Amino acid sequence: MAPEPWLLLYDSTCRIAQEISEKIQERNRYQRNGESTTKVNIAIRSLLQNLEEKTSHLKDLLFHSVSTRQITQAEGGRRQNLVDELITAHRKLQASFKNEGTEPDVIRSSLMAGGVRREVTNPWLVEEPEETRGLDFDDIRQQQQRIIEEQDAGLDALSSILSRQKQMGQEIGNELEEQNEIIDDLANLVENTDDKLRKQTKHVMMVDKKSTSCGMMVVIVLLLIAIVVVAVWPTK
Repeated sequence: MAPEPWLLLYDSTCRIAQEISEKIQERNRYQRNGESTTKVNIAIRSLLQNLEEKTSHLKDLLFHSVSTRQITQAEGGRRQNLVDELITAHRKLQASFKNEGTEPDVIRSSLMAGGVRREVTNPWLVEEPEETRGLDFDDIRQQQQRIIEEQDAGLDALSSILSRQKQMGQEIGNELEEQNEIIDDLANLVENTDDKLRKQTKHVMMVDKKSTSCGMMVVIVLLLIAIVVVAVWPTK
């Protein structure tokens, strides 16, 4: 399995920075010996431009990888540190190039005893975390892929929970609507019953009033009959 393109580009960018440092040393040596530096200066300018372009491309690729979740946030932070180190290295190398006679201090620790240790392909690598120490590019990529898959599984589970909660909320809403309809029906029934009760009460009061009037008339009629009878009844 081929190494990840971003890591390959990062290593090639580091090698360019290493080469620039060597060229600046070579230019300074020519100057001390009174030799012409025109050719090496042209090469350094071209390499500095290439270093800046590759570093910018690394930034763009890193942003795309993080935004599309191809790598974890933690890995994205680690790679951002590497890019920042490259940007700092570019500034220092450019300053050393403009300040003739000054040795570049960006990778001075790797320039010992007449040459560069070629096995050091990443002189600005920050301390590697314990979980990735000793792993090659393929192992790191597989590890990151497992982490992303676990995160995706967690997001799927969360999405399922939210979906169930949404369904429960909809069912509760439907139940509340049904209960509200029942309450409205009961309110209408109570109101109709109250209207009927008032009407019946009024009717009873009218009947009671009429009954009382009729009773009084009967009593009056009976009294009149009694008076007439007494008046016409012969006395002994």
